[in-house]
Amino acid sequence: MTGRDVEVQVTACPDGPLLVRGPARIVDADGREIEKHRSTVALCRCGGTAIPPWCDGTHKVNGYRSGDGAD
Repeated sequence: MTGRDVEVQVTACPDGPLLVRGPARIVDADGREIEKHRSTVALCRCGGTAIPPWCDGTHKVNGYRSGDGAD
């Protein structure tokens, strides 16, 4: 690090995962940290993944729609 604060950025992909970039700490429901192996990870929003909490692309086949808030 260069002394500057590094921001965490979360991007909601349309009809897909949440992309988390930066030094975010990911924890499970019990507060235990889940190790990240990359600086950018994709978190499942559809609930169908076989590798929770990570996205495995299942949203493409199960019809998940994130909606745009206009409904």
